[in-house]
Amino acid sequence: MEKSGDERIGDSFPYKVVDCSREKRFGVVASSLQEFIDKACEKLGITGSVKVVLEQDGTEVDEEEYFNTLERNTSLMILAGNEKWVQQGRNLRVPGDEVDGGRGLGRLLNRLHDDLSHVSLLGGCELELLSDMDPDSLTDIIPDKAFLDQLKEASGRFLSDKRQAQEALDLLKLYHTATVMQEDIAKKNRVSQ
Repeated sequence: MEKSGDERIGDSFPYKVVDCSREKRFGVVASSLQEFIDKACEKLGITGSVKVVLEQDGTEVDEEEYFNTLERNTSLMILAGNEKWVQQGRNLRVPGDEVDGGRGLGRLLNRLHDDLSHVSLLGGCELELLSDMDPDSLTDIIPDKAFLDQLKEASGRFLSDKRQAQEALDLLKLYHTATVMQEDIAKKNRVSQ
């Protein structure tokens, strides 16, 4: 599939880049695979050797020719070191755990079972995973189904609160930017009078 001229920004095209946890997402404009990698790593704060894959299905993008066939705004994931692509909402990678059909949650579930207050410290990806989990399928890890039901509900509440807080922060940033712009305009108007 050839890219049409109206999608071009100079000699570059826009892409989306995401880290393996899917918590950081940025836009990048690049004209080559290497330029994309350089800009994406800078935005994500990643150094060293990386692999580029399609976020949707984990297909590796390692050739310039294939990169040039991608449509604009394609979402690409940067994997650093020994990170692996995981289907969104599917499995949570916990250091020291093997991820095998959701059983990688075992260590996390056990830690939360010991102290449920740790749920408030989890990131959005982990909270989303817990709020989407099926408690019935995890009773072999934690036999206490009531706990799993409560954990699912609490995770959903914390995830919702976290999203609302992020939206409030985004609105405050917009308000601050607008205020600064208005002050700058007012200063320019005073100077020009």
